[in-house]
Amino acid sequence: MDQHEHLLKPGTLWPTLLERTAHARDRKAIFTIPTTPEVIEQSGVAFQVRVITALAKKEEARAAQLNANPFLPYDPDLFVAEISPTHVALLNKFNVVDHHLLIVTRAFEDQEALLTREDCAALLICLNEIDGLGFYNAGPAAGASQRHKHLQLIPLPASPKPRLPIEPLLRSIQVAGAIGTAPGLPFLHACAPMDLEWLDPRKAGASSLLTCYHSLLRAVGLSVEAPSAPYNLLVTRQWLLLVPRSEEYFEGISINALGFAGALLVKDAAQLALLRKHGPMTALQRVALPQES
Repeated sequence: MDQHEHLLKPGTLWPTLLERTAHARDRKAIFTIPTTPEVIEQSGVAFQVRVITALAKKEEARAAQLNANPFLPYDPDLFVAEISPTHVALLNKFNVVDHHLLIVTRAFEDQEALLTREDCAALLICLNEIDGLGFYNAGPAAGASQRHKHLQLIPLPASPKPRLPIEPLLRSIQVAGAIGTAPGLPFLHACAPMDLEWLDPRKAGASSLLTCYHSLLRAVGLSVEAPSAPYNLLVTRQWLLLVPRSEEYFEGISINALGFAGALLVKDAAQLALLRKHGPMTALQRVALPQES
């Protein structure tokens, strides 16, 4: 039997994801965290803030998993597809957004490890199938909650409006292959345009994406040889953004890569009030690093 016989076939990830989500809900294997949406504007960005309305269940479940690796073995009810010889796609057990996908290494690799060509290939396969936001939380200080290496993908709406709050600040990213910065982001970062050719499975997109990722790391002073510091990487079909991190929390509010897309999650009204007082962009600035002068 061909060892790749069961790998994902082109054009099937989205329908498979819908089918597996329905299955997981029937089996009560996934839990959608109830939230209420709020908008806080700062620095030209309409940040989307979700306030959790029932936190206890997630906290209890996460506490039970603290010393376990949920990906080895993974819950078969959370399985979506075999993406590649090195990666599988799983459902996010505790999701805020529907159809939140995890792109997980089959064998254990550390979440602080640098991304590999195989990671890039798996991400591109999923981005080619689903127009979404891919992201990587490199280490606990970047908001990672599991040590087993995984990227994540959240589908984006088809609306012509900015589909992510941060996108108006990234409009200056135009020249393919060029590494730059977005003038409206008040912290150390690097960004680049995505080349849509990388999504073509007939092209060597994974190697090109890996080269771009390394260029982003170098641009912010991070090593491409070994893990040197925590950071968040965000990838869409239009752009890439990499942000080094100084800490996970702003005033007790955990911030991961989604924060740098303009989407934050708070536990209660008190944390929402803190964000309103200081501003979400200020929060991002505090958990990132200062811009180089």
